[in-house]
Amino acid sequence: MRLRHVLQLSLKEIRGLLRDPLLMVLVAYAFTLDVYVSATAIPESLNRATIGIVDEDASPLSRRVADAFLPPYFLPPAQIDIAQMDARMDAGIDTFSLVIPPEFQRDLLAGNRPELQLNVDATRVSQAFTGAGSISAVVNQEITGWLARDAAPVEMPVDLAVRARFNPSLDPAWFGAVTSVISTVTMLSIILSGAALIRERDHGTLEHLLVMPVTAAEIMTSKVLSMGSVVLVATALSLTLVVQAGMGIPIGGSVALYLVGAVLHLFATTSMGILLATIAGSMPQFAMLLLLVLLPLDILSGGVTPRESMPQAVQYIMLAAPNTHFIALAQGVLFRGAGLSVVWPQLVALMLIGSVMFTLALRRFRKFLG
Repeated sequence: MRLRHVLQLSLKEIRGLLRDPLLMVLVAYAFTLDVYVSATAIPESLNRATIGIVDEDASPLSRRVADAFLPPYFLPPAQIDIAQMDARMDAGIDTFSLVIPPEFQRDLLAGNRPELQLNVDATRVSQAFTGAGSISAVVNQEITGWLARDAAPVEMPVDLAVRARFNPSLDPAWFGAVTSVISTVTMLSIILSGAALIRERDHGTLEHLLVMPVTAAEIMTSKVLSMGSVVLVATALSLTLVVQAGMGIPIGGSVALYLVGAVLHLFATTSMGILLATIAGSMPQFAMLLLLVLLPLDILSGGVTPRESMPQAVQYIMLAAPNTHFIALAQGVLFRGAGLSVVWPQLVALMLIGSVMFTLALRRFRKFLG
């Protein structure tokens, strides 16, 4: 393999990418606006939830409960009657409907256990689970505070001190922004490398390369090097300019160590993109293959859900995926400030997986050229 040929072919690949406006817009959007949206619109967080309250008691306690639902977690509660409740939920106006029964305050003072009814629109999954727990906590807190208003304060025998590590303010934007950058590296590296090969075949320039004094290994290495370099530069700029400077989100560890891991990860994922492109016969088929590959990689690699909560069989299978190790490395470095002594197993795993992936892709690429 001749380095001069690889560099010249890499420059050709980058020029081809620059002449493709759709891919350039995709790269710019994925590392800027998509990062901001992922940080500010975390679906698991409760924000401006709509709630309607059917107050059939009209007592000081019921009004206190209704007034406890405050922004930014809830919009001001709508005071509705029982006849409006179902219609409003059917129309999607209210996500939650809280029914306070008649004589609620009197029964509570009499020592009875009155029941409140909370109706939840479970189709809005992003808010249904967290919202139901938050409403239950608010109602219990207000009722307990109202009953104990005249009682002497009770001193708890235990003082629980809570210290949140790595995200002291529990701000979901910290997790959303960095996770978006990490997942975008995998997605774009596969798309760009595969699209580069399919673009050359569709334009007929692949046949021109075959009559030149270059080998299949040089052609494939140039695609891996060029597309990996584009994604590497984009992720470095995104972490520095968008996440740290633009959004003010701190990075816990060494960005340089993260980029070292990203290089090894890109070695594997760009090879995977070329492998998929040699299987696909056209760009639409390549897009269908991406759906079959990217969704499992994103969901089962630990970026969305902790791997410990998955079945054991899935955990073992996903050890063969490069982004499983890359996500563990990136989260350890960027969130927890881990050093080389902690993440070296992930670096070794990425190096081995990348070597195997490159070998398989090169073998398939030679058959593809022949």
